[in-house]
Amino acid sequence: MSTPAFTLIGFGPEGWGKLLLLAAGLTLVAAVCSFALGSLLGAAGAALKLASSRGLRGIGTFYTTVFRGIPEILVVYLFYFGGSLALTRLMHLAGFPGFFSLPSFIIGVVAIGLVSGAYQTEAYRSAYLRLERGQIEAGKACGMSSFILLWRVIAPQTLRFALPALGNIWQSVLKETALLSIIGLVELLRQSTIASGATRQPLLFYGVAALLYLVMGQITALGIRTVERRLARCWGR
Repeated sequence: MSTPAFTLIGFGPEGWGKLLLLAAGLTLVAAVCSFALGSLLGAAGAALKLASSRGLRGIGTFYTTVFRGIPEILVVYLFYFGGSLALTRLMHLAGFPGFFSLPSFIIGVVAIGLVSGAYQTEAYRSAYLRLERGQIEAGKACGMSSFILLWRVIAPQTLRFALPALGNIWQSVLKETALLSIIGLVELLRQSTIASGATRQPLLFYGVAALLYLVMGQITALGIRTVERRLARCWGR
């Protein structure tokens, strides 16, 4: 007699509920870390693409072209195997034999963060170009330093204009964490695969995983929309 579905996804001795929630939490942490790294890279990339130097603009363009043009799964593979190979050779030079691999979580965050950063670069660059030049000139005329001008005028308004695009990028990052299952990270998709294999109930566990992804995506989207409305009110939109 097969075990009832509610028992399998519950929190009892035969249930996988706790493991699925822990995996969902790890998925969310990986997504947040990847997005945060992407935000830093995106801000730096936008600064490069807006620079007056042709060389700096070329570096920014090269970064966005490469990481927007390569499939995300291939980026994950390249960093996983390339990073492990580099670490192994480094350890061999230090006199330690054997094979060494980097933690899947770190590899995944770096890989997805780099891809996210390439898209966030364009979001920040486009948002900056929407700023009213008069406000920047007025800030300079009032004697604002470059840092104060950036902190008080440029950054808040750039974030306001970039937020809708950043919300879409966040949703993509959240779903792209599923790719980390291929390098052994036990996030939500990987845990669902393990549970479905152990119970022979793939439809049940993949359905639960889909529901959890949907819930996480909708809750975070609601938070982003709330921030967007508050920023719009602050700037009198």
